[in-house]
Amino acid sequence: MDSVSWKDKKLTLKDGVELQSRIWVPESGGPWPALLMRQPYGREIASTVTYSHPSWWASHGYLVVIQDVRGQGNSEGNFTGFKQEASDTTETHAWVKSLPECNGRLGTYGFSYQGLTQLLAEPDTPPPDCIAPAMTGLEEQNHWSCEGGAFWWHIGIAWGLQLAALKARREKKWKDWEKLRQSLENGSYLRDGPALLKSHDPKGMSFEWLQMSNQCDQPWKIHKPLKSWLNVPMLLIGGWWDPHLRGILDIYKKSISAGGNPELHIGPATHLQWWEEVQQIQLNFFNLNLQKPKSKKRSKPEERLWNVTSKTWESPSKEKQITNNSISYWGLVSNGQANIDSNDGVLVPNMNGKGSVHVVHDPWRPVPAIGGHLGPNPGEADRLSIDLRTDVATFTSSPLKETLHLEGIPTLKIKIGADQEGFDLCTALSVVNTSKKKVRQLSTGVLRVLGKPAKQKLLRKVSLQPLLADLYEGESLRLSVAGAAWPAIGVNPGHKRKICGAPSPHCNVITLTINLSESKLEFKSLLPEFNFHQSRSST
Repeated sequence: MDSVSWKDKKLTLKDGVELQSRIWVPESGGPWPALLMRQPYGREIASTVTYSHPSWWASHGYLVVIQDVRGQGNSEGNFTGFKQEASDTTETHAWVKSLPECNGRLGTYGFSYQGLTQLLAEPDTPPPDCIAPAMTGLEEQNHWSCEGGAFWWHIGIAWGLQLAALKARREKKWKDWEKLRQSLENGSYLRDGPALLKSHDPKGMSFEWLQMSNQCDQPWKIHKPLKSWLNVPMLLIGGWWDPHLRGILDIYKKSISAGGNPELHIGPATHLQWWEEVQQIQLNFFNLNLQKPKSKKRSKPEERLWNVTSKTWESPSKEKQITNNSISYWGLVSNGQANIDSNDGVLVPNMNGKGSVHVVHDPWRPVPAIGGHLGPNPGEADRLSIDLRTDVATFTSSPLKETLHLEGIPTLKIKIGADQEGFDLCTALSVVNTSKKKVRQLSTGVLRVLGKPAKQKLLRKVSLQPLLADLYEGESLRLSVAGAAWPAIGVNPGHKRKICGAPSPHCNVITLTINLSESKLEFKSLLPEFNFHQSRSST
């Protein structure tokens, strides 16, 4: 990488604000196609928590531009979050393409916040030649802050405090920075986070979203990329344990609808831990669309999905044969002891549910969140000890006689009500091994119900995290149901006088009454052009 140098350069926007960028330049040759990342965390970092260093990209023949967005790093102005990015993106693209080191071709890359900056621009802005958003989304409620109406407690507050600390550092408020940092180090942010956000960054996105999550009538912002941008070559990177996965799938579907042919890879990744090959996947994409002559669009989208149990890459299941033993849905059956006896709650294929069960949520000892996509330690997890708790109801299938293929969005429909004006329905889908001594969690989901409707026994629906997995002969499928997933989401107090958050003396004990007669666990299609199925086939 000695053949790469770097320099800082400013762009002066129409309103007079200067945006600072760091540019990595190959030593010889040129001009080159440009790769642009616009981010709020410091251009020196350049998202190296997940991406190769800019000098690596530059060594492959790219002019790499990492820009501090408005009000962050060394860029001027006030940081106002996503709302500022469309106009700044438009001006930045024109500037990058005008640089003497750039040959006029432009690709964009980045994940999370940096993923969304790639998709926002002013009307009539020419699109870049290619776009590579990763782990991001367009809907501020469903893709950035909440699931099933529940605020992402751990993730949302920790991210908000990170931005608040950047603000304190920028303003040279060193004691404030120390206070924010210490709350994350000692875990007190889980209890004190809302007060810290209100004090140190009251106009920040995280605090705004937290407030809105407790106000059911508030409209949420949905960002809309230009149709012409959805048509260009697009590479989408997602992870099975990333909270923004639904956002990536939504962008994929919107690109398809706009006539695009996006490339999609969903792999064994959390938000910050990716698989090794992903850098080469992105480099191949940029080489194809920026280094070579412009080629015709592919006739169909390309998708690669990681099977989390077989540990292999697969294409979507349209090519898989559906056998005569195909399972359309699962019913839930219990004699009332599904939270006491692991043999009482049963998943039955293609049959209606039967029975009922009561689950008591005690806010003093809320059911903890482990693994998954929203907890402090995302990824795979063994939830055997969690499922043994008496405040968790489990429903387990008979040992499989043949391989069961699961692909799609698990969706639970269940009639449930509570004795308080508020409750959470927290679910997990797992595979129980042949010895029944390990419960491998595959997917989690949550639904939050607030107000008087919580006391009504109604048919409700909770969507779990999308998944792709195979279960094998002798293993069993399990669904777990509880009233909490702390600290992935805040504890529901059972009333409106206090927001959902850390356990407090104002949180009520909540009894969930679950009627299983209309229960149904099924799977919705993962991708738009494929009809989801789950199938049994000979091993």
